[in-house]
Amino acid sequence: QVQLEESGGGLVQAGGSLRLSCAASGSIFSIMAMGWYRQAPGKERELVARITSAGTTTYADSVKGRFTISRDNAKNTVYLQVNSLKSEDTGVYYCNARQWPARDYWGQGTQVTVSS
Repeated sequence: QVQLEESGGGLVQAGGSLRLSCAASGSIFSIMAMGWYRQAPGKERELVARITSAGTTTYADSVKGRFTISRDNAKNTVYLQVNSLKSEDTGVYYCNARQWPARDYWGQGTQVTVSS
C-alpha cells in the first residue's frame, strides 16, 4: 500500500505560480513513477506531468515550459512547480503513484483555481 498526501493548491491570479507537493509513504520502494493529473469541471482526468524512478520526465503539451516536476528522494516527495498559470489550468490536481507492476494509487486531490 502507498499513501499520498498532497498540499499546495489554492487561488492564484493568471500569470502567478504555485508549488504542489505530494508526500508518499508506505510501500514506496516499489514505486516506478509518480505524477500529477488534473481534472477540470466536466472534463476527464488528464496527465499533467510524470517522473519515473530513473528521473525521466514527461509533460502534457499544454504545460511544457511552464510546469516542472521534481522529486526529493530523501523526503519521498514529488513537487510540481506551476508557473505562468492560465485560467485553463484550473482544476483538481491529483498525485499519482504507480507501483510495480501496474497498480495506481491516488491522493485526495488539491484544488487549483486561476482567476483571470
